[in-house]
Amino acid sequence: MLRRHFLAASGGTLLTAACQPAAAPKAAATATTCGPVPSGRADGVRTGGSRYIRIDGKYNVWVKQIGTGPIPVLTLHGGPGAPHFYFECMEDFLPQAGIRFWYYDQLGCGFSDQPDDKSLWTIERFREEVEQVRAALGLDRFILFGQSWGGMLAIEYALKYPQYLSGLVISNMSAGIDGYVKHVGELRAAMPADVRAVLDKYEAKGQYEAPEYQAAMMQVYARHICRLDPWPEPVIRAFAHLAAPVYNTIQGPNEFVVTGTMKGWDRYRDLPNIKTPTLLIVGRYDEMNPADVERMGTLIPDSKVVICEKGSHLSMWDDQETYFNALIPWVQQVGKQTA
Repeated sequence: MLRRHFLAASGGTLLTAACQPAAAPKAAATATTCGPVPSGRADGVRTGGSRYIRIDGKYNVWVKQIGTGPIPVLTLHGGPGAPHFYFECMEDFLPQAGIRFWYYDQLGCGFSDQPDDKSLWTIERFREEVEQVRAALGLDRFILFGQSWGGMLAIEYALKYPQYLSGLVISNMSAGIDGYVKHVGELRAAMPADVRAVLDKYEAKGQYEAPEYQAAMMQVYARHICRLDPWPEPVIRAFAHLAAPVYNTIQGPNEFVVTGTMKGWDRYRDLPNIKTPTLLIVGRYDEMNPADVERMGTLIPDSKVVICEKGSHLSMWDDQETYFNALIPWVQQVGKQTA
């Protein structure tokens, strides 16, 4: 989960950015199948892999294919409300391993349409959006990769549409919100007393945008979101473009209190129904409790658990060696039935 306000580390400096991503030009979306070579339009005009997909009959969501390898992976970003930008490190690992993947900005995020309608920000609607994107890309068998909030969507998708999945990656996400809230509460309690005092002060007033509060939150982030100093540019950019309406409606006012549409979400009892080969990845210093992810591994029949010992919530950045040394061989092995 990523907080709705942008707090970024750059050489230890707190940065606040209110800019919004420039929307790409609108284009008519097509439902043509996307093959191993990127081609965004039915008329043959090459777009570098970028295209819009029409969903719900009236909105456009942005996708971009990276690489031309035989193993297809659709990515689901976190947030809720983060754009795909923080996945850009994958470009240095996956295409070289014969893996082609799609960036995909969910509705309300990044380069996709951003309608002003809170009724859209539900788990069920986003799950159905993923299915519409899959169908438009022509992915009859593929690996679904979800990180954080995207991992929640991946679980939901795998339970309803298993027939399309050759593999499932649940990265930095547990199967229950109550466990997440309990764990982040414990992480909060372990922060220095002066940091906790600032958090208490402004949370009591509901002043989550106060500079002092944001500075205190940055100390939490530096421990449990990304442990690199400075943060990588794609991570800073993703936080700068976080969609507050989506985050606030689905999650709530901050990382520690969930009051939005995901409140009470729990899929532990349904995990044995996931028969798809599944890779579970978590960071030792993650916002998600590694013990919860290990429990998931005992419940999903064909699963493997990887703990990034140096990593936090963005362990694809702060423990890249462990993360990609686990991810790539697993995807290659599972992808054999797709390629």
